Amino acid sequence: MIFKTGELKLKDRKELIRAVKFLLFSISAGVVEFVSFALLDGYTQLHYWAKYLIALILSVIWNFTLNRRFTFRSAENVPIAMLKVALFYVVFTPLSTLLGNFLAENLGWNDLLVTILNMMLNLVTEYFYDRFFVFGKTIDTIKKKSPKNQSPL
Repeated sequence: MIFKTGELKLKDRKELIRAVKFLLFSISAGVVEFVSFALLDGYTQLHYWAKYLIALILSVIWNFTLNRRFTFRSAENVPIAMLKVALFYVVFTPLSTLLGNFLAENLGWNDLLVTILNMMLNLVTEYFYDRFFVFGKTIDTIKKKSPKNQSPL
């Protein structure tokens, strides 16, 4: 980051805030994924890959919704943006599922530890993918509503 007279430039500060928001929303999505996985792990006999995929899908929907609206503030067509995110997961999901399944089933690593490692890898790679590909050209395109036009919900 570039400092100017002891302070972050406005653009750098805005990007730092965006990254922190993404991190916080991703942590909440991680909680959704972790709790979903833990419940499936504790109460079903599903294989690792099935538990992981179900939990991942739930967290992706949660994370996409929050980050599109509040982090990237993108007015982009939601189906198009979701399709772009789906393309990320077309690559990420099989790779992380195969790796996770190998670590958990073949090497005997703890299922929850493997899931946490996958979640960390997902956090970093998806931030850059969302920032530059999914929302790159549409960041901050959601217009703020005037108070009289806002819905009470």
